[in-house]
This record gives sequence, structure tokens and C-alpha cells, in this order.
Amino acid sequence: MKRQATITRKTKETEISATVDLDGTGAYDVQTGVGFLDHMLEQLARHSLIDITLRAKGDLHIDFHHTTEDSGIVLGQALAKALADKQGITRYADVHLPMDETLTRVAVDVSGRPYLIWDVTFTRDKLGEMDTELFREWFQAFAQNAGITLHIANLYGENNHHIAETCFKGLARALRLALTIDPRQAGRVPSTKGMLAV
Repeated sequence: MKRQATITRKTKETEISATVDLDGTGAYDVQTGVGFLDHMLEQLARHSLIDITLRAKGDLHIDFHHTTEDSGIVLGQALAKALADKQGITRYADVHLPMDETLTRVAVDVSGRPYLIWDVTFTRDKLGEMDTELFREWFQAFAQNAGITLHIANLYGENNHHIAETCFKGLARALRLALTIDPRQAGRVPSTKGMLAV
């Protein structure tokens, strides 16, 4: 069964379409109109090996908030749809992601129960033209709509670009592990309840 999905969402603020293939090669084609966000979503695809195609048109003349948050919503929904009932997945994963002087810890539970713990501080208000406060908004929207428990903690670091990038790459590597099919699960849902919440 192919683990692929497409989600389209249109509001008065944004129009976004995303397609994911959980068993891809990390190919990406991302256009949000926000350069730094594009860069981060490309990192997410490449290091998770999830193929991601995303097109977003948003009210960037106001600010980047709606486009950033809504891209997280749509990607999260696409991930949840592609996972279906989550049969056979490894479910849990964690990673310590280094980048030069920065180290970030990311842990995920693909549980169907959305929750975000965000222990990340930036010392700059912007990276490029993107407000650093919007990174939390993206991860919150993604976790909520993907139905995952997500803990992100920047353990140390000085360069704000590196801090942001380790959050996305850490999520990517954790998802790569958690979404992997475990042959010993033999098609079972990894829960004693026999199902994972959706």
C-alpha cells in the first residue's frame, strides 16, 4: 500500500496544496514565497526521505504568519492521511542533531495525540525576512495536524540559523525513524489498544 497523500486548503488568507510520499527519496519542490521557510522545508524532505511538493500563496503583504502556520497545517494533514491507521510503523524515535556549535534534541511519538513541547530560544528577531517567533507556530501547526507528540529542545548553540535548521533536520531524522515499517510488527498497529488515535 502506497503511503502517499495530497491535501489542499484554501482560506481568505492562504491557498496551499501539499503532496507527500512517506516512502520517497527526499525529493522536494517547495514554493511558499518565504525563502527561509522554503529552505527549512527542503531540509525536512531531504533528511526524512519524505518526498514533499508544496505550493503556497498567502497574504505576504501583511506578514509571513498565515503562510507559515498554514503550511504546517497542510503538511501535517498530508502526513496523517498518508499514514492512515499507522500499521507497522516504528512509532517512537529521538535524535540529537548537531550542526557546528549547536545541538538540538528532537523526540517524536506518532501516537495520534498531538502535543508540542518547544524549548527553543532565539536571540534574533528575524532570519532573513522571517520572524523567528514563527518557527514555533509552524511546529505547533504541524504536530497538531499530523497527530504527533513532538518534543524539541535546543540544548545549546549560538548561531540562530543553526538553531532553526537543527530543529527541522532533527524532526526530519526522527520522522525517518518513527515512520519506518518495522517488519516485526507484521502489519500490527504499535499499541496494546489495537489502534492509535487519529
